[in-house]
Amino acid sequence: MMPLLTPTMTGCSTTKPQSVVSTSRVSQVVVRKAARNLSLYKGNQLVREYRINLGHVPKGHKMQEGDKRTPEGDYILDWRNARSRYYKSIHISYPNVHDRTFAQAIGIDPGGMIMIHGRPSSAKTAGLMKEYDALDWTDGCIAVSNEAMEQIWRLVPDGTPIRILP
Repeated sequence: MMPLLTPTMTGCSTTKPQSVVSTSRVSQVVVRKAARNLSLYKGNQLVREYRINLGHVPKGHKMQEGDKRTPEGDYILDWRNARSRYYKSIHISYPNVHDRTFAQAIGIDPGGMIMIHGRPSSAKTAGLMKEYDALDWTDGCIAVSNEAMEQIWRLVPDGTPIRILP
């Protein structure tokens, strides 16, 4: 059964908040898109792993605004928003220099505002949350359960590198 998703979920966009608060111990985040996995590392030591959901088009690197893909490559988690349309969000520094150069060369807009976030704030029932957890539903962001987002929020400081693998 397909979930009843509301038309107001158009993208993962949010605006950068004025204040940023973060404390943590994690030194790197690694996302494996094909495995639907987000891993937190301290040095070479695995700290935690989480199941993820991706964009509507999960295969391939994000190339342009609206392609519903999640980027692949090396980025930085550079700021966060506690009052996102989703349960908290941490911004991924997509597009990087390579992404912008490529997009400019072929005359497209690479897009932006790619985040790690929880479920939509409007998803209140356990049944609806479970439906979100079962499919790729974002516009290119990396989604996790609200419980996972709470842990990631506490463990991952701004400035942490993130590697997103196919």
